[in-house]
Amino acid sequence: MPIDLVGRTTMANQLKASLDVSVQRTRAIADRVAQATARQQGFTLPDVGAGPGSQEQGPVDVETEMVSLADEQLRFEATAKLLKDTYAGMRDALKG
Repeated sequence: MPIDLVGRTTMANQLKASLDVSVQRTRAIADRVAQATARQQGFTLPDVGAGPGSQEQGPVDVETEMVSLADEQLRFEATAKLLKDTYAGMRDALKG
């Protein structure tokens, strides 16, 4: 089956998983920044990121979080380009 071939012969599955992890990290960073910003303004937001195993974080350095967000964005874009190139290579191989 072609689907099985994709997973065994390319890095597509690992790249897709990496994109999923990157999205989760980006959401976590955005949540921390939103919470910190709301606290600075005197508001309280529901902690949507709280789940099993989560713990209350101390003070959030928004500048550090924004650097982390930029880093994660670069990683996401690089991984997305690699995945695009992987799919293009597979498409070319199937055409050829």
